[in-house]
Amino acid sequence: MWTREAAHLAEERITITVDGRDVEVSNGELLIQAAQDNGTYIPRFCWHPRMKPVGMCRMCLVEVDSPRGKRMVTSCTTPCNDGMVVDTESAVVKKAQEGILEFLLINHPLDCPVCDRGGECPLQDQTMAYGPGESRFVEEKRHFEKPIEISDLVLLDRERCILCARCTRFSDEISGDPLIEFKERGNYTQVLTFPDEPFASYFSGNTVQICPVGALTAKPYRFRARPWDLEAVESTCTTCSVGCRISVQASQNQVLRFLGVDNDATNQSWLCDKGRFGFEAINSAERLTEPLVRGEDGELHPATWSDALDVVADRLSAVRGDEVAGLGGARGTNEEAFAFGKFLRTVVVTPHLDSQLADGLDPDLLVGLTPRASIDDLERARTIILWGPDLKEELPVLYLRVRRAAQELGANLIIVHPRRTGLDDVAARKVTYRPGDGASVLADLMADPALAEMIADGPIVGLIGRTGLAEDDRLPEAVAAWVRDLDGASLVPLTRRGNVYGALDMGIAPSLLPGRVSIADDAGRAALEEHWHLVPDGAGLDATGILDGLNAKTLKALVLLGSDPVRDHPDPVLARSALENAEFVVALDVFLNDSSARADVVLPVEGFAESEGTVTNLEGRVQKVNRLIPGPGQSR
Repeated sequence: MWTREAAHLAEERITITVDGRDVEVSNGELLIQAAQDNGTYIPRFCWHPRMKPVGMCRMCLVEVDSPRGKRMVTSCTTPCNDGMVVDTESAVVKKAQEGILEFLLINHPLDCPVCDRGGECPLQDQTMAYGPGESRFVEEKRHFEKPIEISDLVLLDRERCILCARCTRFSDEISGDPLIEFKERGNYTQVLTFPDEPFASYFSGNTVQICPVGALTAKPYRFRARPWDLEAVESTCTTCSVGCRISVQASQNQVLRFLGVDNDATNQSWLCDKGRFGFEAINSAERLTEPLVRGEDGELHPATWSDALDVVADRLSAVRGDEVAGLGGARGTNEEAFAFGKFLRTVVVTPHLDSQLADGLDPDLLVGLTPRASIDDLERARTIILWGPDLKEELPVLYLRVRRAAQELGANLIIVHPRRTGLDDVAARKVTYRPGDGASVLADLMADPALAEMIADGPIVGLIGRTGLAEDDRLPEAVAAWVRDLDGASLVPLTRRGNVYGALDMGIAPSLLPGRVSIADDAGRAALEEHWHLVPDGAGLDATGILDGLNAKTLKALVLLGSDPVRDHPDPVLARSALENAEFVVALDVFLNDSSARADVVLPVEGFAESEGTVTNLEGRVQKVNRLIPGPGQSR
């Protein structure tokens, strides 16, 4: 793992010799990484490029020339220096590798045919490639009760564990949840949780993915498929707005697991459990599979697509365009949001549409805020100012990136929040205040000389969002204005839903047109009208205004695209009343939720991994979402 102190060394290039071949590497780079980057693979179990090296498994032993002759070193803990001569294939190295594997297999059960890791197991692969070929051990192996349920999602098989400490190190170094640890000593050393404390981490699934054997397995995937049975496609997680890259894997048209993809720009291979195990919703038996139309008895009944669309067309055409509104677009793709906005603005001819539900930031602030920072700018930040939601709860993988910057890279983390957050333990300064007093706290901070000294040196990254609904919704704009004026500062406004930025780019906001064009921009409107021919005049109503309009009968119809205002709007009573008072509601969704259950027509749509498109994350990065399986039933 690179540290800020070692960053200057990486700029210097040196030459080392690996197996008789001269290669150019970065000064101070770990030998195991340098060799791999230049085509020489050194076997390993405990080393992981995103964690600190520990040299525990000894599988990566190599010979290095020294003034006293050749000596064996662990390549995962040895930095490169100029002129280093390395031998990874000598007889001594091969003998050491065989010995390490023989020791590891003494107590390891030979249950590959029933192990979930079979076919993608590093221990299995390296035993075949570097092992002795046969074992001299004939005694009884060590036995433990198996498996142990250490959380609702993760099972532990202690017999398979090779004590590489990847899981315990991840929990301590990366996630900050040291809930799994070694216990006992000697031959009885084992990984376990603490008594009466489950492995209740938001990131427990990562330990399953990085485990080099089948000691940790995920309950949703256990005994479901073999790796060679899986079809896979790389995609983007849409659970939140971080935009983690994932591998979606399916068998027989059923998604069976998500794996994190190592992407420097976003998630660095990590996933939160909400994102990793969210695939179970795709396979849910409660998915909508056919259109539903409300009958004269007041109940929803199955219908054909043609009948359902006829009802929608008749009911929407019976009211004026400006009496119709739309909510949604932030949970799907950019292409779906664009089609939604174009339909409402040019076919229905209404300006009333919103992708947020009164719990986010002003759309003009979100699209117009500059200078913008990227997630990867956290790697170089000297100071991080976080005034927004608890990242561990709402943007979990961004929480991991901020935690790494503060804990490993030496950034000063300043948190301003009314409550305790998951990052408080690594903060250089935490400012806690009573909810609703944010404006006065901001004034105090702007006049604080100690804080001014702490943030004097850039680069500074400001993470700005809403800490809660008790705050004035104009506070984030004031905070952003303060941070932006600091030397070397850049900003990341924080949003909750997966594709808010994409929806805003597509014009799903009362004050915006596609392309982040203000509704008041005459030139932008004229350019759009050349293609759309008709664009409604003036700004529309936001989510709360739409719900108020439905209650007041000034609006008569509502179109919902993946939106559940009854569950998500800050005032669920208002939302419920609005849907009940609306003359007509049509919902396009994957489930029958609290809002779509009150609709007059419900249309089943394809969900994640069933449709193709793009999404835009909170830093403005556009990424691909790919299709792997067909949607259920008649969903489109």
